[in-house]
Amino acid sequence: MKLGVIVNPIAGMGGKVGLKGTDGPEVLEKARKMGAKPESPGKAEKALRTLVPLKDRLEILTFPGDMGENEMRNLGFEPTVLDSVKENTTAEDTEKAARMMMDENVDLIIFAGGDGTARNIFNAIGEKVPVIGIPAGVKIHSAVFANHPGGAGEIAFNYLQDMEIGTKEAEVMDIDEGAYRDGVLTARLFGYMRIPHMPDLTQVQKSSGFADEKEAVSGIAEKVIEEMRDGIYYIIGSGTTVRGIMEELGLPNSLLGVDIIKDKKLVASDVNEKQILEIIGDDPAKIIVTVIGGQGYLFGRGNQQMSAEVIKKVGKKNIIVIATRSKIFALQGKPLLVDTGDDEVNQMMNGYIKVVYDYYTEALQDVKGL
Repeated sequence: MKLGVIVNPIAGMGGKVGLKGTDGPEVLEKARKMGAKPESPGKAEKALRTLVPLKDRLEILTFPGDMGENEMRNLGFEPTVLDSVKENTTAEDTEKAARMMMDENVDLIIFAGGDGTARNIFNAIGEKVPVIGIPAGVKIHSAVFANHPGGAGEIAFNYLQDMEIGTKEAEVMDIDEGAYRDGVLTARLFGYMRIPHMPDLTQVQKSSGFADEKEAVSGIAEKVIEEMRDGIYYIIGSGTTVRGIMEELGLPNSLLGVDIIKDKKLVASDVNEKQILEIIGDDPAKIIVTVIGGQGYLFGRGNQQMSAEVIKKVGKKNIIVIATRSKIFALQGKPLLVDTGDDEVNQMMNGYIKVVYDYYTEALQDVKGL
């Protein structure tokens, strides 16, 4: 069995520092100056660890350094390293790696990154080789990803042992990062890739809320504002449901970023992880967050500024979850998901959490830390 392994080592670096991605060298340099650290190599190792029992039966093809070689060697594999790369890897390196692996007739490509990485691989191979994505980027709109890093490893493990599992087409989506940083979400479909058909371990394409839910969002906003207390920092997450709170307060909202308010006044807009921790210090704070429609994520998808450190400092009891009924019902009984990259915090979030549906209705919803 031949497995191709591609890691985008810079994927996800812009999340905690509030840059909403790392597409382009200028943005990457800015992220590094702001103290961003690589996230994807660790998530890749978490996924690939599942394959260790197949070590003697797998031929691993990968690219140098943190593009896959280091992660595989850390796990005790002896991979075949294709080609060479410069110190700062690029999208062209990702595309080249995918093409070379296709030429070597790999049975599956597993890659770590976000929507931009998925696009690169699609550009190189289309639907010619099955793939599965390890979610490690800021943007995860595409349906080619497992629903968490460990899930990607499980999919690869099962598929490589039983290729009769079959594959299905899955959407490759991406957004305009420049517009995203300005608060405008414009996602488009770029094409399809084939993924192993294991629906319980793969995520669905992100979906938006419905226009006729305006009244419910308004009710949620009124309820949350009524229960706000003076002297407490409120860390306001991204999304249109949360935006209703800011609109009701008459405050500007970055929509796709994270804002902080106190005493119903804006303290800071579009903050990153470091700024959140500095602003709240040791003072009492709460997080207000909504559910990503169609996927069920509370943390770890598009709101990495609210990192494991932030969640740990605030505490689960001080997290306010808001979501319209349709978002919850669309999950068909599946739990809300948390993927912070920190096992301790993920486990801390396990169990039930209260969700505000509208002005009159609250319910307990199961949460699963990945």
